Amino acid sequence: MRGSGTATLTVDERHLNPNGVVHGGVPYAMVDTAMGAATTSVLAEDQVCATIEIHTRYLARCVGGTLTATATVRRAGRRIVHLAATVTDQDGTEIVLATGSFAVLSPPT
Repeated sequence: MRGSGTATLTVDERHLNPNGVVHGGVPYAMVDTAMGAATTSVLAEDQVCATIEIHTRYLARCVGGTLTATATVRRAGRRIVHLAATVTDQDGTEIVLATGSFAVLSPPT
């Protein structure tokens, strides 16, 4: 759907830190992926995007199951796209809240 993007991951032992909890980089990468998809959905065919910044707030721990990142474009300007995202587990518990900004770029020549 235009202005939104998702990323899904089934957690296994590769995603856990030494404490047996999903490493914080996992939901961060999922948010970045979902935000990139949401941004791409509102760009012209001759434009590309790049992450400027992402702010994450970790709300709950996760030890397994399926995680889903969902991102939504909040405002799409000519040069910057602003987004919001969440990562939830299979029960719908919010694991991460995030906001981010992506640059709108011309493709390299």
